[in-house]
Amino acid sequence: MTDIVTLKAICDELKIDPREARERLRAAASDAKANPELAKARKPRSPWQWVKGSAAEKEARKALSAPSAQTK
Repeated sequence: MTDIVTLKAICDELKIDPREARERLRAAASDAKANPELAKARKPRSPWQWVKGSAAEKEARKALSAPSAQTK
């Protein structure tokens, strides 16, 4: 059986807010040239989850670990 990695697990690991993480992932998935696997894996109205070790998971981690452009 394949292992599934959820957004919640990545957020806990990286210590980031899940709401901010979803915003970052939506922005990253909308740029299909920069993140083709993430864009292909995204399905609206479905949870953010990936197969462990997949290219889409790596792109998601990269998008989430990048410094935030927003300043509060």
